[in-house]
Amino acid sequence: MSIISMIRKPVPVPLREAGEVEIDVRDVTIAFERDGGELVPAVDRVSFQVRRGEFICLLGPSGCGKSTLLNAVAGFETPYEGEVVVGTKVVTGPGPDRGVVFQQPRLFPWKSVRANVAHGPRMAGKSRADAGAIADELIEMVGLSRSAKALPHTLSGGMQQRVAIARALANRPNILLMDEPFGALDAQTRTVMQESLLRLWAQLDTTILFVTHDIDEAVLLADRVLVMSAGPGRIVRDLAVDLPRPRTIETTLGARFQALRRECLDLIRQQSQKAFEGTHDA
Repeated sequence: MSIISMIRKPVPVPLREAGEVEIDVRDVTIAFERDGGELVPAVDRVSFQVRRGEFICLLGPSGCGKSTLLNAVAGFETPYEGEVVVGTKVVTGPGPDRGVVFQQPRLFPWKSVRANVAHGPRMAGKSRADAGAIADELIEMVGLSRSAKALPHTLSGGMQQRVAIARALANRPNILLMDEPFGALDAQTRTVMQESLLRLWAQLDTTILFVTHDIDEAVLLADRVLVMSAGPGRIVRDLAVDLPRPRTIETTLGARFQALRRECLDLIRQQSQKAFEGTHDA
């Protein structure tokens, strides 16, 4: 029996009372239609919770549905079954409570760094002065005050991504959703960006859900790593990362980091082998 044939019709779930859970993914299945009308699941019956202020990484082999799941939390994808609850509301579309950072910065090329960051607050009705003050604060936090008047094309890839992060934070979202934001950067820049993100997260009361295929990145950044299976994506391990904070690149040299890395590596190797062989758990 196929996975889709076993999918039940959605059953409404009562909303939880306001509490510590920021993101509640409830039995979510996401499927896409192929030519001919066949439904193919990308994510299959996934459930997990993220508490306020947590840094959670979604880790898995290519094609396992990590980005699709993130898009459902962002409100860009609608589950075929199940629901995503943010705060006390079922997600029905994008909202200012969730900032999103993509792999490519997607900045407005004709706007300065300051204008890019101020864009969200301006669209939300802030005055020019108030939006500018918000932009200035965030630009300083990401270390780009000297480049506030620069256009994006004059910046390095890492600097552009810092602008994208500042822009995503400009509307003061409760949640920052990050889809392989450092995947296009060189190794040295990526390390700098990881440490910069950890410092920024430590300063802000923000929950982060971060998609990556890089095991070292996931273990370095996260409070918990949710390891996903080969497609259709399921959570095969919810791994607590018990490394002390603050963390830097030196953290990766420790014995505990290496043990957690090996555990993730073994899981990913198993799932990648299943994807290569075209098999999965039914």
